[in-house]
Amino acid sequence: MSDAHAAASTEIVIAVDCMGGDHGPQVTVPAVLAFQRRRPETVMILVGQREALEGALRAARASTGPRLQIRPATEVVGMDEPPAQALRLKKDSSMRVAINLVKAGIAHACVSAGNTGALMAISRFVLKTLPGIDRPAIATVLPNMRGGWTYVLDLGANVDCTPEQLMQFGVMGAMLVAAVEHRERPSVGLLNIGIEDIKGNDTVKQAADLLRGSGLNFHGNVEGDDIFKGTTDVVVCDGFVGNSVLKASEGVATMIVGFLRQEFSRGWWRRLAALVALPVLRALRARMDPGRYNGASLLGLRGIVIKSHGSAGAFAFGQALEQAAEEVRNEVIARIARRMAELPVATAVAGQPR
Repeated sequence: MSDAHAAASTEIVIAVDCMGGDHGPQVTVPAVLAFQRRRPETVMILVGQREALEGALRAARASTGPRLQIRPATEVVGMDEPPAQALRLKKDSSMRVAINLVKAGIAHACVSAGNTGALMAISRFVLKTLPGIDRPAIATVLPNMRGGWTYVLDLGANVDCTPEQLMQFGVMGAMLVAAVEHRERPSVGLLNIGIEDIKGNDTVKQAADLLRGSGLNFHGNVEGDDIFKGTTDVVVCDGFVGNSVLKASEGVATMIVGFLRQEFSRGWWRRLAALVALPVLRALRARMDPGRYNGASLLGLRGIVIKSHGSAGAFAFGQALEQAAEEVRNEVIARIARRMAELPVATAVAGQPR
């Protein structure tokens, strides 16, 4: 057993790809330091080019030690770099080194704001998928009107999905919610163009049949607005649809904030009204801020990998670190593996790779 896994149960080791994202160490390093102040039980491994990391630590008046380490990497995966190129040619990239630390059992989780395609390709190649899982999926949360979160997957890793893969996404999403939200039987919905069983294409209809036979708390079909109503805890869809939903929701949130700003600037009396309403407006903006729910899980792998938004600031990147810690603490991977092993025979056979 590795040192990381042999450590006390309260100790969590996270490898951070500090070079990924739009901002690199100037965001990732301060985010790590702030996170570690909140979570002193964590051990953080900063992965990247040594000079850049040491410079960021000096700027923050911080230094390395047993609980804050540097693991050098000589290469960086570009945000627009083809995933296949990053996988084949950059074996000493900060992203690859961080994932290798998870593979070796030195770290419990990896967090990166880097190239999504490259992160998925490298993670899948290095860590492999859990038994019974065809493909990993990207899952994140969206705020709902019940004051909580709706977990949605897949968000872009798999553009085309089989019914069996959609069923597997349901299992992975349900186990993530059960672990992190501590809900015994989270509800699962299948995103469709209508709630009726006759709606949708053949893939969605077959996926619904598999989900009904999976033993999950399957609600049935849900529509796009159900994500924000909080009708179910988990919403399953293919990556093309999921990514479109995510980007559309972020765009709507930005538009609403922009509209409010425009309307409150139309004349002196509206500006006065804006001052009176400022606490409410700030609260609304905070609730709609994508940074609050930053941190997408790459589910289905034999290791925990969290993808932060590439443009995330220090606060948002810290949220991704929090997500990694929660998944480690609540043993998300073990829960998914156990649930896949418990699937009814007919469903499990249907879900095997073709």
